[in-house]
Order: sequence, then C-alpha cells, then structure tokens
Amino acid sequence: DLDKPAELTVWPGHTPAHVADARSFSTLRAALVAAAEAIDAEDAKPWIITEAGDILAPSWIRANTASCRLQ
Repeated sequence: DLDKPAELTVWPGHTPAHVADARSFSTLRAALVAAAEAIDAEDAKPWIITEAGDILAPSWIRANTASCRLQ
C-alpha cells in the first residue's frame, strides 16, 4: 500500500559503504520518491522496508520508478 509508512536506508553507491542514511517516511510513495532521487543524484543503493515487512531492493526500486516518478 503506497499510503502506509516505510523505512528507507540509503547506502552510498560510489564508495565502500560504512555508514548508511536511514529515514522514516509517512508513506511508501514518499520513500520511493526519495529512493529514486538518491539513485539519480548519487548512484546510491536504497533499500525500503514497508510497514508490512516487505523489503524492496535497489533493483526493484530502480525498475519500478524509472518509467515514471511517483508524486
């Protein structure tokens, strides 16, 4: 459900990852937008955990946000 809370963790894509940036979002939609922006701007590796416990990997996020940006 795009309107349920989600957790986003962004790992750096260009250097060895020692520290990740973790943030909570009030909606999965907002987390997906932030994840897509991180991929575009930083070549980062975002992971999302939904309220239901589903884990969305960077490849899934990239494939499902590439054709259109969620607003």
